[in-house]
Amino acid sequence: MRPLTPRPHRRHAPDHLRIGTKTDLKKCPQPPIKKLEARLLPGEIVVNEVSFVRKCIGADSSHGDLWGKLICTNFKVSFITHDALPMQRFQVANRLLGEHDVPLACVEQVVTVNDAKGKQKVLCSNQKLKFNPTELILYCKDFRIIRFRFDEAGPQSAKKVCLAIAHYSQPADPQLLFGFEYVGKQYYGSLGERVNGVDPGGGLQMPLFDRPSEWDREIKRTGAAEWRVCSINEGYVVSPSLPEYFVVPVSLADQDLKQYLCFFTAHRIPLWCWNHPNGSALVRMASISDPLQQRKLDQRICSAITKSHPQRSDVLKSDLDKNLPNIQDIQAAFVKVRQICVIEPFEESEEKWLSSMESSRWLEYVRAFLKHSAEVVYLLEGKHVSVILQEEEDRDLSCVVSSLVQLMLDPHFRSLTGFQSLVQKEWVMAGHRFLDRCNHLKKNDKEESPLFQLFLDCVWQIINQYPAAFEFTEMYLTVLSDSMWIPVFSTFLFNCPQQRTENSMDFAKSKCIPVGGEKALRFPPVWDWSQQFTPKDQALFNNPMYVGKGATCVQNGAVKSFRRTKKNYSSTLRGMPSSLRNILMDGHDSLTLTRRNSLVSRLKPDFSQIREVVESPTERFFRDWVSRPADLQGMLIPQLLPSHLALWRLYFLRWVPEASIPKGGPVTAYHKLSQLADEVEKLQSQLRQYKGATPASTKTSTPSAPPSDHSRMYFKAGSTHASSSTPEYLSSSFPFSPVGNMCRRSILGTPLSKFLNGAKIWLSTETLANEAL
Repeated sequence: MRPLTPRPHRRHAPDHLRIGTKTDLKKCPQPPIKKLEARLLPGEIVVNEVSFVRKCIGADSSHGDLWGKLICTNFKVSFITHDALPMQRFQVANRLLGEHDVPLACVEQVVTVNDAKGKQKVLCSNQKLKFNPTELILYCKDFRIIRFRFDEAGPQSAKKVCLAIAHYSQPADPQLLFGFEYVGKQYYGSLGERVNGVDPGGGLQMPLFDRPSEWDREIKRTGAAEWRVCSINEGYVVSPSLPEYFVVPVSLADQDLKQYLCFFTAHRIPLWCWNHPNGSALVRMASISDPLQQRKLDQRICSAITKSHPQRSDVLKSDLDKNLPNIQDIQAAFVKVRQICVIEPFEESEEKWLSSMESSRWLEYVRAFLKHSAEVVYLLEGKHVSVILQEEEDRDLSCVVSSLVQLMLDPHFRSLTGFQSLVQKEWVMAGHRFLDRCNHLKKNDKEESPLFQLFLDCVWQIINQYPAAFEFTEMYLTVLSDSMWIPVFSTFLFNCPQQRTENSMDFAKSKCIPVGGEKALRFPPVWDWSQQFTPKDQALFNNPMYVGKGATCVQNGAVKSFRRTKKNYSSTLRGMPSSLRNILMDGHDSLTLTRRNSLVSRLKPDFSQIREVVESPTERFFRDWVSRPADLQGMLIPQLLPSHLALWRLYFLRWVPEASIPKGGPVTAYHKLSQLADEVEKLQSQLRQYKGATPASTKTSTPSAPPSDHSRMYFKAGSTHASSSTPEYLSSSFPFSPVGNMCRRSILGTPLSKFLNGAKIWLSTETLANEAL
């Protein structure tokens, strides 16, 4: 990213931070000042620090800036201050990070500036700095830009802390990531016993898919009777990037699989993802590296998948490498979006900004993945055929598409627990290269790509169209993305489970950490949210509009299971164009799905021969579906005209002060809905007590007694802010605060401000004119 040209601001540090200067303390006795100290996690150490530092809050003046100490540890950049932010704050806080902390893994670029010499330098690891910095700018991977001034600080101390941040934010080896030190100190004692009785991941109510029994349960849940758990990769002896246990057709013996291994890229043989109730299966696999074996293996694999289908249906293969953007294109689009959202200044009119956003192609790529996933949904649901997703190594694009297909078809994955198990199964255990794609080691920029952020954006687009179909909120998706930069969770630290095991064993041995019978360190998964948030703050994950299988309502005084009737949620599907060419199968841009019929000896490579047969049924299938009201517990297909897709504002614009809408944005509706849902829940609880349906352990309470705080909602009925007015601390950036980032000139009153307040002017006039209606 291009560093910003800094504006020098000078202001003397306040007296209470100038201890040790010429101030005569004897003449002006003052109460003792609490020493500014960083709060450290287990295994965390202070590397360098500098006092009398100013954190810049505004861009054009130093008014409201904070004074304190800047500290670099082996985990984070920490700013410690006694000052308060110049605005009313909310109470949501991360247990691992302070209010002004930035994990080193989140630092994208370290820029130092010297005002007097007019110099600036992007610092890399083990570099020298020839000038004394007067300013430090941190560009963060979560879109933050943070500035510190050293006007009153010691020049050498400022230089050392800048060099330390650059060095420790670019580790040379996976074992230098802070998570190893943290886990070694937090969870393992001198004798190998659990510290504080903590068992990482042991209390989770969701499968991690690291044992056969959890795969067995998923097979039974989806009714995949002709599939079995395979253990030929136990100990990672077959493929280092595959999980130890995975699911294959019953008709494929272990001996056959071992023979086929060498013909697949990275030995990644086909993996079962999910089964449709009609018997169709979703499978993913790497490409076949030996062209001479291509046809033979295709037929054997397709034949085995066909035998697993009750109707012995065909098998179609989708080549994702040919039909979707590559990881370099996706990375380039993401970099452009970051440039547009947080670095380049907003213009006085919206035209240039919106056209720049459109030219980034980010939303175009989001649409491409949603569109291709919808086509796969049609094949599984409408054609009753099994589908193989093929990719060179089956570790990037296939993670996105397989996850989206299952999200559209299976309501289980729209619950919080189900969604987490989906990510664990299709990303973590399937070997997505989180270490490389997140570029945690800053080694190879060409390997970096925001595949997971793209997936979360696709999920948000579906949530935005069907808000009552998902148990979780966009705040949850945003926090999940941010957790990629907190290097203590096994979820996002490694390229595959084998890499985690190997590095953990080596680290434990080198540090003489007794691990007992485990042989390797066990990292906590990100799904244990108690590591980061209090139960109250985790309530922000819960969608008050969610209509799930477990939802209840009261009818005629009786508590009944609730299923939304179809006519209550049909409004979101009105206005769909009669022709679906621009939705799923638009001409030459169609996402090709090459047919692989295992029942015939000759495979058809040309999709055009099939298109004449399936095009009309495809259009008819989706036309029939959109003409009916949506079943929130059934299949969901997103609307995919360009005007149906929106910029995920909470994620991309949350740190931009000008884009923050005080007491406005989606959070205001969330606030009211949460209070309403909490009030309904309390009334239901009281009704159960009157009806005698309450368990004996809780019957002692009376309806007039204050109810226990068991609500799933963050905002509760009857709370301090239950009045009609919106709390002062709420804004469109909630629960994040844009204060402390680079500020730009105001855009209030411009057309762009209308967009930020919700007006539908995302696309340019030219694009809207060309859109088929």
